Amino acid sequence: MAGEIIEGIAMTYVITEPCIATKEASCVEVCPVDCIHSDDAAQQYFIDPGQCIDCGACVSTCPVEAIYADYDVPPAQERFIAVNAKFFAS
Repeated sequence: MAGEIIEGIAMTYVITEPCIATKEASCVEVCPVDCIHSDDAAQQYFIDPGQCIDCGACVSTCPVEAIYADYDVPPAQERFIAVNAKFFAS
């Protein structure tokens, strides 16, 4: 795992703002371990760092280029590291 720790959770890959309201599910379909989740209230998908195997299959599949390794998230999107961690903290 890459490992930025936010709210006690070591993140692997982070889904950022371009996913909001788009929620195109190609990333979910290619994930070999089913670690990409959402719920009815969420406007985007989230990658469960406890399940993610760091394969990166989701990155190249995302049509809106919203998925980054935790260490590679663009500065303007860094707040989504905490947003993703918070989704799994509860």
